[in-house]
Amino acid sequence: MSQCKNVFEAILRYGHDEDFVPNEENGFSATDAPAGSPDKIEVLRRRVELGQPLWHTTDRVDYSGLTGAIRPRE
Repeated sequence: MSQCKNVFEAILRYGHDEDFVPNEENGFSATDAPAGSPDKIEVLRRRVELGQPLWHTTDRVDYSGLTGAIRPRE
């Protein structure tokens, strides 16, 4: 399955993804984007598109150091 660019191509070609191995080369790097953010979702989308693993071992795992908007109580 190394000829498949990403997991979706593998499923289309073989009907399953059991043998698909993500490619950790070509720009596979960690992200500091917090979980659920538009930036993190874009990173995950791009990783799938490029046939890379979804998770990098040094991706951000918490929300420390971040600040958010505060909504006033009604």
